[in-house]
Amino acid sequence: APFTLPNLRWDRGALAPHISAETVDYHYGKHHAAYLNKLNALLALPENAAWQNKTLEDIVIESSGLIFNQAAQLWNHNFYWRGLKPNPNTVANAPSGSIKDIIERDYGSFDAFKELFSAKATGHFASGWVWLILGRDGKLAITEGHDAANPLHDRSGAPLLTCDVWEHAYYIDQRNARPAYVAAWWNLVDWDFVNSNLVGCASQDHHHKRE
Repeated sequence: APFTLPNLRWDRGALAPHISAETVDYHYGKHHAAYLNKLNALLALPENAAWQNKTLEDIVIESSGLIFNQAAQLWNHNFYWRGLKPNPNTVANAPSGSIKDIIERDYGSFDAFKELFSAKATGHFASGWVWLILGRDGKLAITEGHDAANPLHDRSGAPLLTCDVWEHAYYIDQRNARPAYVAAWWNLVDWDFVNSNLVGCASQDHHHKRE
């Protein structure tokens, strides 16, 4: 069956004043939807029949070229939106729970981590994604993916959080000012989502150890 566009967990205007309703309309309603539609069109072709019964994750991990680009961009955007939650105030949105402890363990402080992540996000050349992952060594890492690249495909670790640094994420609100977008994005990070991904890593580890 064709893939579908996941519903957002909040109203399209709910991320304001950090990300506008108009940006959500374009980024989610047009760009994100376009990757979905192109992937479904590719998978409908007879030569791509082998991919038709696979999960989106499997396609991202195993594919390359045109199919990978559309599938990974669909998966990346699904993940990106789930990592954001409304925050009407411009207040520091600090992590809590397990992720807070692990950030402090691996980076010394949240501020030090935030500075490093922001530098990667603002400095990333051209289009792509910046990821917080839990590496195979059990430590956090900040990685960059050019274009559609993600940790699922390159098997670098478990994705916990991502910042989309394609210009379509911010051209309406900030024109070409990526640092202003990254600063606004921090206000919206859903640390509960990040913690739920950490729990997923722990249960996978436990499962692998039992096998």
